[in-house]
Amino acid sequence: MSKSQQSFNKKEREKLKRKKKQDKREKREERKANSQKGLPLEEMFSYVDENGNLTSTPPDPSKKIKIKAEDIPLGVPKREEIDPADLIRTGKVTTFYNSKGYGFIRDLDSQESLFFHVKSLPEGVQVDEGDTVNFEVEMGPKGANAANVRPAVA
Repeated sequence: MSKSQQSFNKKEREKLKRKKKQDKREKREERKANSQKGLPLEEMFSYVDENGNLTSTPPDPSKKIKIKAEDIPLGVPKREEIDPADLIRTGKVTTFYNSKGYGFIRDLDSQESLFFHVKSLPEGVQVDEGDTVNFEVEMGPKGANAANVRPAVA
C-alpha cells in the first residue's frame, strides 16, 4: 500500500480553512437576522438626556433651557488682576543652615515646605529656626521656592 498524499499539516490547514469559512457564514447570517434595515427613522434615533446618557426617548420640551449666543464665552477668559497682598505668605523657618546658606520654610496656610537661599534675604537680615517670616513664592528649576523672605512684623 502506498502512503496518503496528504500530510498531517495539510489536513490541519484545510480543516482551519473550513472552520473559518463556516464562522464567516454564521456571522453573515447573524448580521442579516439583526439588521436594522426597514425600521422607521424615529426608531433609529438616539437622544442624550440631561445627565449625558444615551436614551431612546426624546427630551421633554418643557425642560428645555434657552441660552443666548452672546452669553457663550469664546476663547480664554481675561486674567483677573492679582492683589499684591495675596502674593505675600506667612511661614515658619523649620531648618536653616547658616554655614551652607539655605533653609526651608513651612507655609502656615498650606503646610507646604519651601526652599529658600540667603540671596532671597534682604541685606543685613538674619533668620533662625523657628522665626516667623513673610515671603513670596516663585517657581525655580526644581520647584517652588520662597523669595523676598523678610521677618514677619508682630
